[in-house]
Amino acid sequence: MVETDASRKCMDDNNYKKDMCTDYFLKYKNCRKFWHDIMMQRKRNGVKPEMPSAEERRKILESMEKPPPGQSLC
Repeated sequence: MVETDASRKCMDDNNYKKDMCTDYFLKYKNCRKFWHDIMMQRKRNGVKPEMPSAEERRKILESMEKPPPGQSLC
């Protein structure tokens, strides 16, 4: 997951000063919530597996509106 790697790299680069990585943590949190919501919806709908495959995730992200520059969608 890109957000996980970015958060860890930020912490490494900033000598583990959490306040320097707030944006990365927020992106990570939003990404986790997004995929958790997708999984819960699939579970309610009886779709297996609950977590979409890598290919399905790519298609989901491509079907969404592009974020503003400098932001990412998971």
